[in-house]
Amino acid sequence: MLASSLGRRDEGPNVELAQRIVKTEDKTAVKELVENLSNTKSDVQADCIKVLYEIGDKKPKLISGFVRQLLALLGSKNNRLVWGAMTALDSITLEEPAAIAENLARIIEIANKGSVITRDHAVSILTKLASTRKYEVRAVPLLVEQLENCPDNQLPMYAEGLPPVVNDGNRSIFMKTLGSRLGGIEKESKRKRVERS
Repeated sequence: MLASSLGRRDEGPNVELAQRIVKTEDKTAVKELVENLSNTKSDVQADCIKVLYEIGDKKPKLISGFVRQLLALLGSKNNRLVWGAMTALDSITLEEPAAIAENLARIIEIANKGSVITRDHAVSILTKLASTRKYEVRAVPLLVEQLENCPDNQLPMYAEGLPPVVNDGNRSIFMKTLGSRLGGIEKESKRKRVERS
């Protein structure tokens, strides 16, 4: 049912498969997808990670038991698997916060040298962890670091994700960090998005 098996170059079959698995809560299919992340064919691997993160987006519980396998993919030489795994990990962060928090150093390391999508999802992971009392202390400094060093283009989106994280204890550091970046943002629309956050 994967796109590559059907000779298709679009993602339609993968999205449909994910929807079907979510609807039926087919745990056997999820296990098969995870097993095929190490398939010898890269197009099968790509299809499997796509289906998995689509499932994670709709019903994270269905893939949360495979956090270890998803974390292992961060070391892949295949960039598609790396950002796909980060996307899936983002979707299960609140299901498996302890496992994700335990691997933050690795997640940040991969984000800092990865694609824009990889970094976007790593920042989303940090934001979710920072919004929980238990992981706030660990996640907030890493999130601030990302805000200080991310490309100007990404800053407005990251800033817009901050409201659930900001509280009386950390408001000043976020305001100071975002304020220090405003001068470097050339586009007024992007600057206004940061200011509104």
